[in-house]
Amino acid sequence: MTVAAVGLCGCGGTPEPLVVKQFMLRDQKQDTKDEPMVGMEKSRRLRGAVSMEERRQRLGQYYTLVWNDADGMGQGEVKVRFRYRQGATASRVKQMERSFGAGERSGVAEFAVIGDDYFENGRVLAWQAVVTRGGREIAREKSYLWD
Repeated sequence: MTVAAVGLCGCGGTPEPLVVKQFMLRDQKQDTKDEPMVGMEKSRRLRGAVSMEERRQRLGQYYTLVWNDADGMGQGEVKVRFRYRQGATASRVKQMERSFGAGERSGVAEFAVIGDDYFENGRVLAWQAVVTRGGREIAREKSYLWD
């Protein structure tokens, strides 16, 4: 009984302030050789796209940013910024941003580089994600190639 209680206590803990999940949708076909989770993610990203052009516009790179700031709740608006560089745009930095209310303690922000932007400007080569609350930085994550 004591061993089980100690094991359960070890699972709890403070969640990471920022986790970045990446997914690249390279093709439209459902392949039985794909891992089940990859197949499900493909289906989710292609859902609702009926024509081949609609499905083509969903191809590209997806980034899901999961943030947590329970201690700062109520201390200002939360901004989640995703900055990135693409292969064909050289060192030009592009940025996307999502905002959350001051009363939010955690959230999920989705960013996508897909469709024409992906095909014309290339893959994302480097990225940086920053979460701020009321102008104060909460968390930062970056890819290996971000300087």
